Amino acid sequence: MMVYLREDFRKAWKGKDPFDAADALEGEIFRAVKTRRTLRFQLNGKSYFAKIHHGVGWGEIFKNILQLKMPVLGAENEWAALRRLKELGVDTMEPCAYGRRGKNPAKLDSFIITEDLIETESLEDFCRDWPRNPPPFALKKALVEKLAWVSRVMHENGMNHRDYYICHFLLDVSCGRENLDPDNLKASLIDLHRAQIRKKTPRRWAVKDVAGLYFSAMDIGLTHRDILRFVKVYADLPLRRALQERAGFWAAVKRKAERLYEKEHRNPKG
Repeated sequence: MMVYLREDFRKAWKGKDPFDAADALEGEIFRAVKTRRTLRFQLNGKSYFAKIHHGVGWGEIFKNILQLKMPVLGAENEWAALRRLKELGVDTMEPCAYGRRGKNPAKLDSFIITEDLIETESLEDFCRDWPRNPPPFALKKALVEKLAWVSRVMHENGMNHRDYYICHFLLDVSCGRENLDPDNLKASLIDLHRAQIRKKTPRRWAVKDVAGLYFSAMDIGLTHRDILRFVKVYADLPLRRALQERAGFWAAVKRKAERLYEKEHRNPKG
């Protein structure tokens, strides 16, 4: 069993079993299925998000394995990814509490609580109107370079996200949309429950991440120069070398992103 409680939660849950306390949380439900519940709740006037997991069962585990997918057994992935991103200096959620108990992988209980990222806007929403109302050049340049840097740092340090889209970056707009400082942007990476951490990121997973990011940004009015700027920062090389030495990587990213885009528009969500 492993339990971490930040001081405020240690005080609030004093004398309580942390797993029972997490199960008893009430608030705005964002997701509720048989084995997992996600909600926003208040504690001492502050807002938090909780993800509470219970055993997924062997059926779900075997189903994922047969589909060549890594099963998500609980909150451990998200906890490990949060800590890793913090170590790497990448903006993300602030962890407040975490617990994991059990040895049987099909019957694990776990929870993770993070601070609610208030006064933020997903990059998907923030950039939605760019084709009609282009942003200041410096702001767009800074955002492109920031996402390229985050992508590079993750992949250079053995981590991949698996659901890597612009909607999973929350931009701090507490100063007001019109007052954003391109030199001081904070875009927090969220939705880490499927993230993977290894000694080295396999090429196919890096391709999947970058292709997902590119696909999700295809309709926000990026120019060819914007894309080249991302390539240069991600590769951490002069542009000519980045294009020549990693030509196969960028070709694979482009193919995968275009397939995702075609699939999305062939089967649009209702």
